[in-house]
Amino acid sequence: MQGRRTILMVEDEESITVPLAEALAREGFDTEVAGTAAEALELAASVAPDLVLLDVMLPDGSGYDVCRELRSQSRVPIIMLTARGEETDKVVGLELGADDYIVKPFSAREVAARIRAVLRRAGETPAAPSKDTAAAALQVGDLRLDPSRRSAALDGHELDLTRKEFELLELLMREAGSVITRERLIDEVWDVNWFGSTKTLDVHVSGLRRKLGDDPSSPRYLHTVRGVGFRFSGPEELETGPER
Repeated sequence: MQGRRTILMVEDEESITVPLAEALAREGFDTEVAGTAAEALELAASVAPDLVLLDVMLPDGSGYDVCRELRSQSRVPIIMLTARGEETDKVVGLELGADDYIVKPFSAREVAARIRAVLRRAGETPAAPSKDTAAAALQVGDLRLDPSRRSAALDGHELDLTRKEFELLELLMREAGSVITRERLIDEVWDVNWFGSTKTLDVHVSGLRRKLGDDPSSPRYLHTVRGVGFRFSGPEELETGPER
């Protein structure tokens, strides 16, 4: 049976941390609280939380810097907390590897629901493949993706992908040459119960394009099919070059 999950809450306002910790305890979570960026990194290393709730504004630095540091060390799920609702703030967190974001003010029930959703997605693992199909590597042009190692390389150079970028790339490469709708990408990479902004998909696609060195106006690998979804170039296209 799954034990109680530990949530690291990085927030310096007691008016938020105290009632939220109490509410999360009633929902079955244990909570550790850090009031500064430095304390957050220390606790993350010593406690090994199951998920981090990370405020953007901290007394000794930015939550974005903490997110970047955490992501360089582990794949712990991260939900950003921000008082600002501007799209750019959300995009920055997602590009740094955060799994979700919540804009203040929020309810404890919403936070608990988001935590459960992110933990569920993070804990999902595919069924064990047969020996014949065990994590077969995918190769499209100069891009190689190895699901068994959770790695991708372009021209032999390893790509630094977030978990969601990797999952998007894997799905797109498995069906290279075919159009995949936005709805299907969200359903399969996030899940059918995703209730965040659909712009999250665009953020991750943009991140993928940048890491692949793709020019959005004339992409080599990742094409936008306006009003429908996205298509990854098929092997034949990459052999003959892009259509003009």
